[in-house]
Amino acid sequence: MNGYNFTMRVRKVLGHAREEAARLGHEYVGTEHELLGLLRERDGVAATVLLNLHADANALRDRIESIVKRGRSEPVGPDLPYSSRAKKVLEYAMSESRELNHAYVGTEHLLLGLLREQKGMAAQVLVDSGITLDAVRAEVQRVVGSAPDPNDRLGAMHAVGARSMTASIAPGRVGIVLGQARQLAAQRGASRVSDAHAAIALIAHGEGVANAVLERLGCDVGQLRSVLEALAPAEGPAATLRGRTPITADFQQMLEAAWHEQQTWHAPTMQTHHLLLALLGLNPDVAAAFEARGVTAAAFRAEAKRIAE
Repeated sequence: MNGYNFTMRVRKVLGHAREEAARLGHEYVGTEHELLGLLRERDGVAATVLLNLHADANALRDRIESIVKRGRSEPVGPDLPYSSRAKKVLEYAMSESRELNHAYVGTEHLLLGLLREQKGMAAQVLVDSGITLDAVRAEVQRVVGSAPDPNDRLGAMHAVGARSMTASIAPGRVGIVLGQARQLAAQRGASRVSDAHAAIALIAHGEGVANAVLERLGCDVGQLRSVLEALAPAEGPAATLRGRTPITADFQQMLEAAWHEQQTWHAPTMQTHHLLLALLGLNPDVAAAFEARGVTAAAFRAEAKRIAE
């Protein structure tokens, strides 16, 4: 992969692609299999982008199934080669990551690569369904794009209303993670969004620099998540405030600590590694859960610098 940091979620998608090729009796992984693998992953940024563009994942999958010709019925090996077009998709995904100044290749870049390749079955099915490269690129930039002027960020924290804070202060990937943290807290009947909720949501998100660092450090995220879930037990019946727990002073403190990390890194946007470093500094129990799996704040910071700078 030429030194690029493919996120855990992208690696999972590519594993799905190989499974889809084997299921269809094909002796190669093509763009159609890559798209089928991507459609199986419902939580990444690509899934959010497709949803925002009103794409019907089931309809896309059915369309591919109606076009593709099944291969031989006997089992095929697990190490299937990539077709030239499928390889080109990965090259384009890397290029899209570079052009967006991202330090990793996520599902959004893979989706862009599928469309940029143009001639493969995946691109044809997407375009025929009204999903164009320009539309996806614009939505990707909107979802994980630039934040407001960082010099105005701290003042804005105290100026915006609580319900708009995640969108105003933490747009893009961190905003998605914190929105998922609020939903998780609500599902558990929690009266506040805790640091543990945010850490669980970040791991479940599976993308961004933070998850790339955890993978590099050999962290067992499955075990880590189990420990974090014990730190955020269910408190009562699920909340009903639009499916999310209200923002409290603890949540604002979390955002402010992440903002300070962003300033330390001189970064134009708040990113997942800023959020996780904030969590490690704020909550000794969360920090201990990570340290028990070989992820200290110092080790995480050093590896994040290697990836992000």
